Formats: sequence, structure tokens, C-alpha cells
Amino acid sequence: MAKTLELQFTTDLGKYAKLTVDSPKEPVDPAAVKLAMEQIIASNAFLPTNGTIVAVHSARVVERNVSDYELV
Repeated sequence: MAKTLELQFTTDLGKYAKLTVDSPKEPVDPAAVKLAMEQIIASNAFLPTNGTIVAVHSARVVERNVSDYELV
């Protein structure tokens, strides 16, 4: 099972920008995640195509199952 932490931000254009982190350390600490997201905003390290990141919107852990099949 693959898990990712999705960090969703609001941009100055009223759209959303998403960053994902593979295999997050669990249990996820919401306070630490919010602090990290605020630091990302302050650093201006990411410049998405849909605007400048201006606010924290949400965070979630997404879990997915992948089944590969051998095709004969």
C-alpha cells in the first residue's frame, strides 16, 4: 500500500496548488504539517503555474493499492 501526504495550498489567483510527500512519517502531526506548510509559503520556494502560494488550505494522507497483472 502506497501512502502520500498531500499538502494543498491556496494561490493568489483563488486556485489550488498541491505538493505531495511519499511515505510520510506516521502518525502525522497536524501542527508540524501546518508549520511546515507556513514555512513553504514564507520561503516562496515553489512557483506553481496557477499563481503564487499564499495560504494553507488542507492536508491529507492518501492511501492507494496497486495491483499489477502479467499480460500473456
